[in-house]
Amino acid sequence: MEASIRKGWLLSASLIGALYFLIGVAFSAFARWDASIATHETWNRLAFLLSGILFLIHLGHEHFRFRHSARITATHVAIAVAIGAFGLALMANIHDLSSPSGYRPRMLVALPAWPLLTGVPAFIVALIVTAGLTLGRKSPVRNN
Repeated sequence: MEASIRKGWLLSASLIGALYFLIGVAFSAFARWDASIATHETWNRLAFLLSGILFLIHLGHEHFRFRHSARITATHVAIAVAIGAFGLALMANIHDLSSPSGYRPRMLVALPAWPLLTGVPAFIVALIVTAGLTLGRKSPVRNN
């Protein structure tokens, strides 16, 4: 089972990254359907909340089910976030192709920037949370 876990983490991260992407695209479409600014902000906040819940579920799954170290858990979670951000950056580039002003080559910066701007903070947050969970899980040393 250990070998399958090692091989399956990338597939898991890819699927969760695809979920991040789908959340971003779907909630963006929902926001466009309503012209009201308040409703637009509500859809954005709901997307952020749902992504946060997905982040915590993934973190908990890696930490509690597979009992990975804090560094490995944070890496897997951050890679999933970066995959989702890369998908959104790719979609933004594709969307920009059909914009009235034409494609702007500076949009290519989004392809490496968005994964870094989301993946690095996700790694830091996941590392801190998982390290805290690990400290709480360790049993105290008894002197017998």
